[in-house]
Amino acid sequence: MLLQGLKVVEFASYIAAPGAAGLLCDWGAEVIKVERPGGDPMRRALADAKNAIAENPTFELDNRGKRAMALDIARPEGREALMRLADQADVFLTNVRLASLRRYGLDDAALRARNPRLVYAVVTGYGLEGPDAAKPGFDMAAFWARGGVAHMTAPRGVDPFMLRSGFGDHICSLATASAILAAVYERERTGRGRLVETSLLSTGIYTMGSDLAVQLRLGRLSRMRTRDDPLDPLGNFYQSADGRWFVIRRREGGPDFEVVATAAGRADLLDDPRFSTSRGRKDLARELTAELDKGFNALPFETIAQRLDDADMVWAPVQTPAEVAADPQAHASGCFVEIEHEGDEPYLSPSGPARFPGVALSPRPPAPAVGQHTRQVLAELGYAPADIDAMLESGAAA
Repeated sequence: MLLQGLKVVEFASYIAAPGAAGLLCDWGAEVIKVERPGGDPMRRALADAKNAIAENPTFELDNRGKRAMALDIARPEGREALMRLADQADVFLTNVRLASLRRYGLDDAALRARNPRLVYAVVTGYGLEGPDAAKPGFDMAAFWARGGVAHMTAPRGVDPFMLRSGFGDHICSLATASAILAAVYERERTGRGRLVETSLLSTGIYTMGSDLAVQLRLGRLSRMRTRDDPLDPLGNFYQSADGRWFVIRRREGGPDFEVVATAAGRADLLDDPRFSTSRGRKDLARELTAELDKGFNALPFETIAQRLDDADMVWAPVQTPAEVAADPQAHASGCFVEIEHEGDEPYLSPSGPARFPGVALSPRPPAPAVGQHTRQVLAELGYAPADIDAMLESGAAA
């Protein structure tokens, strides 16, 4: 495996930080997930669902293949065990608030003083500095709302809407995993680790960076427009006669008006003086969209798809989650990974977006139970069996 021999201690909860450790684990790193005795709250993510769900695929996604131990850092013995674990680690990854880490002697300065080679990665809502650095921040707040993503993705006149689970978190996971590996590479050259920081706020701003670059340079940015009044009718969503939605996207400078009009069965639009120029098509975007709607709405999806493919047009169907799960191209391109399931056949879960041809990443072990490997990891740290028993009995470990 690519990261074999890299030891990661994850002292984190929810999605963004565990997701980053999960990617590293998928790529071969040894990840030890350290939780408080009550466990990561994400273990209970589906507990309030109206329908009783015995399993938790959301938690499984970010925690498969890890080992787990439970420590109470409010107790000296629990803190010492976590410090000893960090002493032997390459990476310490956390999203615990800085004030709490400092209070317990688990901050960057304290742990890297003991282990100078340690890469110490912190995931926050709003960063480590500034007036709001101490604020809690889930992706709905820090990434989606404050990062401007909610405003920029809601069409003009449409109220802001809620974000799907883990959307901003998992983009932050990708940023965090890449930052950790950059620091590990530097450490291999210099012999010293460093502090690595990512935030949901900075992730949201970078995610919308193409638009925010315009805002920063020009001081203004146009709002999203509704489908019936697009900025460009040749880059829009349309629906077939059998109710299938799809999106088309034109190429700059290409003959895409001719292609789209022909695919819609509306070659007559090519002779319409209203739409004879690019400027006219943009100025009359609402009218052109309505005309293309008439054409596409009268054709079956398979006919439209064949015409667009024959013309080498950039387009795609709007798929439901069930259609994505059954998409043969998604399977062929490695979008899913098998997860081992005790006493049953493996089941599928989304894989990370990077693929390494020739490296087998499937099947993956399941996510561990709370404290499943506590005794084993403590023994590896040099604790005697009697000391381990005492820690478990006192509640310092679980």
